[in-house]
Amino acid sequence: MCWITKLLHRLNSERSKGMSSSSNTSDLRSIAERLRRHDDTNYSRIAGELGTNRAAVLICLFQGKGGHLRVILTQRSSTISSHSGEVALPGGKWEEGDDTHAATALREANEEIGLDPSTVEILSILPPFYTKRHITVFPVIGIVWDISSFSPVLNASEVESVFDVPLEMFLKNEKRREEKIELMGERFLVHYFDYQTEKRCYTIWALTASILIKAASIIYQRPPAFQEHKPTFWGRSRH
Repeated sequence: MCWITKLLHRLNSERSKGMSSSSNTSDLRSIAERLRRHDDTNYSRIAGELGTNRAAVLICLFQGKGGHLRVILTQRSSTISSHSGEVALPGGKWEEGDDTHAATALREANEEIGLDPSTVEILSILPPFYTKRHITVFPVIGIVWDISSFSPVLNASEVESVFDVPLEMFLKNEKRREEKIELMGERFLVHYFDYQTEKRCYTIWALTASILIKAASIIYQRPPAFQEHKPTFWGRSRH
């Protein structure tokens, strides 16, 4: 009878995994639907009053092993003049011909890492962040339903590497450090999230970390497990 017990155990285990996979897919679709409804402020329109001094980044989500949401990140080339070697979301400045903020983010992601825009469903545009260089950055949330369709092709002049991390890590304390900073007349916290891959350790920090904290808070519908205390100028327009 031992082999019957083992067989039943295996069948129950496989059934449980199947139910878990189905549940994760259902949860992902629920999240996607909620994000579509979240985009109710019409940030997807072109903000003509900003002129050319705007940019967009792509928060590109996909379902990883175990059903957990993951987000694609890049490490910028060490040879570029701006933010060299730092971790960033795919994206960049608006160019003539970009009809929407999503178009900017998708074009840049395609140029930087070879992400095919047709494989990305745009779900929502978050409220913009404002950099100390007076650039308005629009975070665009998209999802790749079939991540196997993505085979990275890096633009070596802009990107050194591409990797992905669990989105939920930006709500947790486990891999986080913080530093007190004083800049532009105010004191605030800069958050550093460390992520170890098989080959190297990456650090996600500053504006990129703040954007992902915001996205994770909306998607998981809970605040981070730490005091954020970000600079007010990231959320205040100076145009």
